[in-house]
Amino acid sequence: MLLCLGINHKTAPVEVREKLAFADSHLHEAIREMRRLEGMEETVVLSTCNRVEIYSAVNDPERAMESLREYLTRHFDLGDFAQHIDFYHHSGVAAAWHLFRVASGLDSMVLGETEIFGQVKKAYATAQEAGGTARRLNKLFQQAFQVGKLVRSSTRITHGSTSIGSVAVDLAEKIFGELSGCQVMIVGAGEMSRRTGTSLLSRGAKSIIVSNRSHDRAVELAEEMGGKAVRFDDWEETMIHVDIVITSTAAPHSIIHPAMVETVMKKRRGRSLFIIDIAVPRDVEPAVNELENVYLYDIDALETMASEAREERERQITLCEAVIQSHLDENGITALAPIPDRPPTGKDRSRPGNDLVGDSPEADPITHS
Repeated sequence: MLLCLGINHKTAPVEVREKLAFADSHLHEAIREMRRLEGMEETVVLSTCNRVEIYSAVNDPERAMESLREYLTRHFDLGDFAQHIDFYHHSGVAAAWHLFRVASGLDSMVLGETEIFGQVKKAYATAQEAGGTARRLNKLFQQAFQVGKLVRSSTRITHGSTSIGSVAVDLAEKIFGELSGCQVMIVGAGEMSRRTGTSLLSRGAKSIIVSNRSHDRAVELAEEMGGKAVRFDDWEETMIHVDIVITSTAAPHSIIHPAMVETVMKKRRGRSLFIIDIAVPRDVEPAVNELENVYLYDIDALETMASEAREERERQITLCEAVIQSHLDENGITALAPIPDRPPTGKDRSRPGNDLVGDSPEADPITHS
């Protein structure tokens, strides 16, 4: 049986999502711990700024779900707070269908975004490295990649702004108009920072400054974008001169505090500072937004802008789901195909439908989850 347990931007605000964000440095061990839980056989963890989802192959669904909830409460030290988290869960066909929608960008804050496809691939690769996958999840995720590519090549779901980074740049343009005269500092040198910086350059940003705990990575990204790298200890001084700060680090706690920004603002001579925080957990303390001439937007605030571009993309959802359905009508769900007890005999091979994928009690016709 396949299971999916999770939260996302539609079911939980950023204050909740950041409590459940898995640190990359501990993810391998967490996957191994979850696979050892009662009822669990395989595990993949998808942890992004907009969702935390655990996909599992299990032999005892009820016990596995209970064990998983207990593990999350324990792992993140949630205590009584766990009772207030609105997890969703899917099983069997519904779990597979959900993953196919996620990989296709149909369940994202920005419909059709492209980052999620890479994030799903990374989550699967990490689980493989940790020994978290076997037959069922291998087949499930490999088919999800096929479906995701098929949806994007067959529809217009990726047209327009397709990422959180692009929406962040849209916001900067709304604030300043043209970006040709703007100086931008990016704090963090990961993939999200790279994509955001690339979008800024394509919209005409004058100069981009990159700061990161690993200075070598900051230099690498800055050179790629024709910008300048500053050491992490020096970025506060640099903030005095820039117009926009975009933060996207993997820090487990906030790194920009009100007192720090207040000191910077005293040296800016009344110039406004716009901070766009697209990290989860958040890089910037919310109280920063209370400072005069400081305008802070976190990842949930970007949902407002994302919704403006949703109408056209929502018209594509029905077409995208029809593409998924057609693929599954033809191929079934490979992860739910039965495991043969013995090599098929000649008689078995001649039986009609014996080679069809999804020929099992779990592989019912697809229904929406």
